[in-house]
Amino acid sequence: MELEFLGTGAGVPSKGRNLSSLALKLLNERNEIWLFDVGEATQQQILETTIRPRKINKIFITHLHGDHLFGLPGLLSSRSFQGGQTPLDLYGPRGIKRFVQTTLKLSDSHLTYKINYHELQAGGVIFEDQTFRVICGQLEHRIPCYGYRIEEKPHAGELLMEKLERFNVPNGPLLGQLKRGQEITLADGTVLRGTDFIGPSRPGRVVTILGDTRYCSESINLARQADVLVHESTLAHAEEKMAWQHYHSTSRQAAQVAVQAQVKRLLLNHISARYFGNSFYELLNDARKVFSNVYVVKDFDQIEVKFAPAEED
Repeated sequence: MELEFLGTGAGVPSKGRNLSSLALKLLNERNEIWLFDVGEATQQQILETTIRPRKINKIFITHLHGDHLFGLPGLLSSRSFQGGQTPLDLYGPRGIKRFVQTTLKLSDSHLTYKINYHELQAGGVIFEDQTFRVICGQLEHRIPCYGYRIEEKPHAGELLMEKLERFNVPNGPLLGQLKRGQEITLADGTVLRGTDFIGPSRPGRVVTILGDTRYCSESINLARQADVLVHESTLAHAEEKMAWQHYHSTSRQAAQVAVQAQVKRLLLNHISARYFGNSFYELLNDARKVFSNVYVVKDFDQIEVKFAPAEED
């Protein structure tokens, strides 16, 4: 599981930061890529990466402001040109379906795949299968805006091969049955129970990706004990009044959310163009006064979401 930042800027693009877009790469887990927001020129940013649009099968839009949305029609069209045939699930606030269908119709664009629209009107579970669950919650912004909590289901324990060595279990179906927790009988009549040879299950990872928001309680709820929290950090602490007026957060407020939610790592995103060059350190230093494990992301940063260390007996 890996996060790749395609755009980390706020409002308007700058030379150093494109507009909001973030890829959650689940290639090992599901051979899929999930995209969160599609700001203008996202597909141009993708050209600088190894991401293939046909691998993108879910897109989550936080809200309908242009800096999070204007790259969507172009990306959907390019997915057709680049061999995308499988259906795509599109999640976002009410109005996302009308926006996409209107732009495709007026531009006479035709897709080679089906879009399944999921318009959000309240918080709760919006996707779940055997490996992942996604929960959304409404944040506090000028227009309806959502944050997303991505929960990986627990991983089954590994087969303890060292413990099995003395039984000389042959490679093949018998090992597979043990891995599934089943009972097997060896050629000499020895009966082995799979549950006796499987290690403890490993908790899945949790990633929380928030849209634009003031400091609010729903941010904390969505981020509770997450391995990684991606939080907007439009302005520094000195501009807290301005952040409030424009329904945004400061880096220190993002750090306060991280502390209250007990997250493991905080990634600051959605950076105002006023913080160019090394001036982003103002954001970083403000946040570190509250929460230590914090990083200000840049375009094309790739962040691995690691499993928590196994607890020792």
